Amino acid sequence: MKRFITKAIIITIISLTTFSSAFALDDIKVTEGSVLTLNDCITIALRNNPNIKNAKYNYDISKANVNMARSEYFPTIGYGTGYTFNAVKSRQTSSDSNNYSVEASLNQLLWNFGRTHANIKMQKFYLIADEYSFNNIVRETIFGVKQRYYEVLAARATVIINRAYVDINERNYLRTKAYYDEGLKSKIDLVNAEVTWSDSKINLIKSENAYKLTLVNLNNAMYLKDAPSYMISSKDGFTVKDNVAPIDLKISGNQGNNEAQIPVSNVTDAKLMTSVEKLEMLTEYKIDEFPYTFEECIDMAYKNRADLKAYNSTLDAVKQNLLYVKRNYYPSISASTGYGFRDANRTNSFNVGVNLSGSLNLMNQKSRVDAAKSQVDIAENTLNKLNQDIYYEVQNAYINMLELEKQIPLTAVKVRQTLENYELAEGRYYVGLGDYIELQDAKVNYNNAQRSYIETIFRYNVARANLESVIAMPQTVTITIDDESLSTKKVKKAKKGK
Repeated sequence: MKRFITKAIIITIISLTTFSSAFALDDIKVTEGSVLTLNDCITIALRNNPNIKNAKYNYDISKANVNMARSEYFPTIGYGTGYTFNAVKSRQTSSDSNNYSVEASLNQLLWNFGRTHANIKMQKFYLIADEYSFNNIVRETIFGVKQRYYEVLAARATVIINRAYVDINERNYLRTKAYYDEGLKSKIDLVNAEVTWSDSKINLIKSENAYKLTLVNLNNAMYLKDAPSYMISSKDGFTVKDNVAPIDLKISGNQGNNEAQIPVSNVTDAKLMTSVEKLEMLTEYKIDEFPYTFEECIDMAYKNRADLKAYNSTLDAVKQNLLYVKRNYYPSISASTGYGFRDANRTNSFNVGVNLSGSLNLMNQKSRVDAAKSQVDIAENTLNKLNQDIYYEVQNAYINMLELEKQIPLTAVKVRQTLENYELAEGRYYVGLGDYIELQDAKVNYNNAQRSYIETIFRYNVARANLESVIAMPQTVTITIDDESLSTKKVKKAKKGK
């Protein structure tokens, strides 16, 4: 097989790179025939993910809580007015009166021994934690989209391989039938060739269904409902042409006329006549060396991980809460002033005062302090656990990426070796030196080697994306808590496929 499988490999072997230019977070409009890049898919997900929006709302609530805590230092204005009617009746006299009154007061907290200050700092730390939680959800969203994106590429490449394999088996069947008609091959060889051809068509149908499922998973990762038929490209500016048409996921019902059930009849690139052309493109896949060592990855993770920063801020917040609770032992000092007017006797009143007030329930206060201390202990333990988990996450991700990186050239060698074996087995079979089982084994091994190669490259890209995620490597396409695109939409149409 020539260019079709070569193109499948090109589609699948994209590696994660950090793009040099910033990418505006536009509102991508997916239309029929659109071609989405990885950046487009990430942008759509960041726009649509309800978890990101909820994190933004939680941040806004925390910002309001900070202002509410600060409001204790602001004066409290009181006001009131009233009307009173009094009627007194007796045997000797009767009288009635109408009284109007207006009152206003102003109360100002002077000092409560740091309780309000601790409350403000606590709410600020919770605000910081919510911002980091937002960033962590963004990080997880980006990795989720990358994983699903590479799954689509791998599934599409598998479809191309299986379609070419169907064509190979069709032509092998036709040749075997011609040999059988001439009396050069047995009936069992002809039946086996037909069965193999049928099996390859079944595998093609399965791979096309798997391709559909990966598109569904990508749509789910982007929170894209009722998406039209679209394609994805390997990277910006690189158009890959293959014979896998876009799949309309809204089509359901009888699939009896699915083209997957019809052998490919015009794919000359996949023909096997007397020899098989070697796929030299397989050896040209270059792996970009990961720019950081393991130690640097650990340092980056501890420095950049938003969830770690969120837990640190939460720990600071519960420590401030402990101070806040402890300071409930102390009274509050406040100043007040007031003015009153009564219409009954045309009197005006004015007062100014300084007040010392407080209340204390020793049992309740002690229990609240104990509970606050336990919250600090829980936060510290959770933070220590996360530090350990991050180390092991980075270690596992780094080792996994390196292992798959080493496997890629080895699987490429295996493809070439099975190709050579297939070529020899085919030649032996058609000159009468080999049997059909030997030919079929060589053919299956060659096909499996190609799919294994695709799978290894796919897993490598996912592993690399996972490593970038666990170390919180800066991404070009991202969104911040103050990004206007959360509320202001800029519409950008995706490229139209040709």
